[in-house]
Amino acid sequence: MGSAAQLAAAALLMLGFPALMLAALVPSVPAFAALAAVTYLADHYLHRKGSYLINRLSKVRAGLSIRFLIRQLLLILLLARLSLAGDLIFYGAVACFIAFYGLQAPHGALVTLIRNRRRMPVATRNIDLKSRIRIPDAPPRRLLHRSAEKMLHLDLFAIVGVLVSAELESAVAGFTGIGLTVGLGCLYVLVLVPYVRGRKIPPRADVVLAALDDWLAAYRPETVLYFSGSKDSAYQVNMWLETMEQLDTRPLIILRERAILNSLAPTTVPVVCVPGGVHLMNMDLSTVRVALYAANVGKNIHLLRVPTMKHVFIGHGDSDKLASVNPYSKVYDEVWTAGRAGRDRYAIADVGVRDDDIVEVGRPQLAPIQSWQGVPEDRIPTVLYAPTWEGWDGNPGNTSIVLAGENIVTRLVTADPPVRVLYKPHPFTGTVSKEAGAAHKRITAMVEKAAAERAADSRFTADTAAQEAAKAELARIEARLAELAGTGGNRRDEAEATRDGMVDVHKHEEIARLRAEWNTAYWRSFPSYEHRVITGAQPRLYDCFNVSDAMVSDISSVVSDFIASGKPYAVTDSAEVGAEEFKRHNTAVRAAVILSNSAAELGGVLDAVRDPSADPLAGERGELKQYLLGPDEPKSIDQFNAAVADLARKAETRNAGQQARLGAANADPAEAAELTNALPGQRTASAGDTDGVSAG
Repeated sequence: MGSAAQLAAAALLMLGFPALMLAALVPSVPAFAALAAVTYLADHYLHRKGSYLINRLSKVRAGLSIRFLIRQLLLILLLARLSLAGDLIFYGAVACFIAFYGLQAPHGALVTLIRNRRRMPVATRNIDLKSRIRIPDAPPRRLLHRSAEKMLHLDLFAIVGVLVSAELESAVAGFTGIGLTVGLGCLYVLVLVPYVRGRKIPPRADVVLAALDDWLAAYRPETVLYFSGSKDSAYQVNMWLETMEQLDTRPLIILRERAILNSLAPTTVPVVCVPGGVHLMNMDLSTVRVALYAANVGKNIHLLRVPTMKHVFIGHGDSDKLASVNPYSKVYDEVWTAGRAGRDRYAIADVGVRDDDIVEVGRPQLAPIQSWQGVPEDRIPTVLYAPTWEGWDGNPGNTSIVLAGENIVTRLVTADPPVRVLYKPHPFTGTVSKEAGAAHKRITAMVEKAAAERAADSRFTADTAAQEAAKAELARIEARLAELAGTGGNRRDEAEATRDGMVDVHKHEEIARLRAEWNTAYWRSFPSYEHRVITGAQPRLYDCFNVSDAMVSDISSVVSDFIASGKPYAVTDSAEVGAEEFKRHNTAVRAAVILSNSAAELGGVLDAVRDPSADPLAGERGELKQYLLGPDEPKSIDQFNAAVADLARKAETRNAGQQARLGAANADPAEAAELTNALPGQRTASAGDTDGVSAG
């Protein structure tokens, strides 16, 4: 619902209007002025914070325009109660507010028209459309940003002027305010007019699409990463960006939602966002031979219908969850898995995916994960607790955080000999379950309390000089990253972002280097024994893997990824189905210490960390790593590139065969026409096609 401050502001706003009415009925000009100021300030605060409560007010017939109109009507009521209904200022105020309300329509229409005309049929990054079409600058941001709020707040001049006139019994201030309100309102409308016509609007959709096709013809993309999803699913495509940058073929990323484009991580790969299904189906992708899909969603059908390329499901993680054996996967030409485990999952699930169509390519994203070399002598072991979130179905086995989280953390922070705890929860934790959110807060408090107690413990000493130097280094790096990011880059509208969206490769490389340096400085900026709660995007989960000696987690791709390190790990059987049954259903836990909700078995992990030579599961972890993730050699990115090349050859063979059949049929025109009609091309979509168009 919002923070306490936002709730308080909303309460003041809603209570302020009945109080305003009372002040008008009394009547009291000072009270009315004070209460009006409260409602104005509360309204402005909620808008500035982008509060969810603003939308809720609109749902209960208390939208922005209504709130301003009610305040204006109450001012008229105040004038009437002051026996000013026969004065000229009364009629001036009524005429002003009617005229001002009338200005809202052309103002709103112009703002909407400008935004719609500047919305491109496709939005791009790292694609040079600037040399092919003219895309004008956007209107100044101050004109369109929160434009309705700015327009409505122009009534302040009239409100203040009329109140001063009522108090001083002089019409001068009132008419001055009225003139300013109406005049500035008209001026605001007039300033917007030039931006809806002529050279201030981007080209028509057909011109933009033709320019994109010209670029595609010159660039000749060969491998496409296709993605559709909600804003919260952007991480699913972001995890593949570095892999796409390392392809031996010419890559292209196709997105379907603008929200995903806005959440896309920086990349050097060309990106095109195509919200319209018809626009996508009419794009010239004739040179593409391999299409990669990171998620199973309905909009995939708009590209799956193209027969000249081969289609591959690569997913966005490798785990024993049902998503890893989705029956939808059988629509693809191939399904790529990390290792043998993925192949076996489909065989066991028997959902229609043929074994011949499964290719093991490893996990290129896991390259940054370092293999375990044991705990350095100069520090105590570090254990990472990285529970997943509660999920949508209420299954108690989804996450350990509710039933076992506090037990796990308690045993870790009180372990003897001591260990350091890093707590990194899933970012969705608490979004569905209040119990999960409450447990997260309690665990956070436990870790922070234990960290404070350890800081006061004389057994632990820190090199404060080194930490201060690291903090200074962090500040320097963050300042440089902020400088590279710029101050207004995220404020450009879609048209400007498309025009100016070419990545600066040198800047991109410098940012990557600085982020690596930031990670090193971050871990040096506090003692190696300090317990830590880690939320947010930085440091990344894999960075936490690399500084940890063991991990406790739940069934998710986090476990499969951690196995790449070869380090000891534990997984919680939160549903308490029993260790053997748990292992039978979840491949990734076969080399794990299985924890009950009491976490009594946690000592097995701690013993393995302290004495690797006595680790009973070390051999099993090595075997499981290869089973789940494939062999270390050749490198995963090399396996991935080889799979892309092999499938591209299959697409070429298929296309050559179709051309040969058409050539042979030319001797018989009737047979050639029948064959041509039977083989749908890429540009068969008509203007009547919709997002629900079927394949074939």
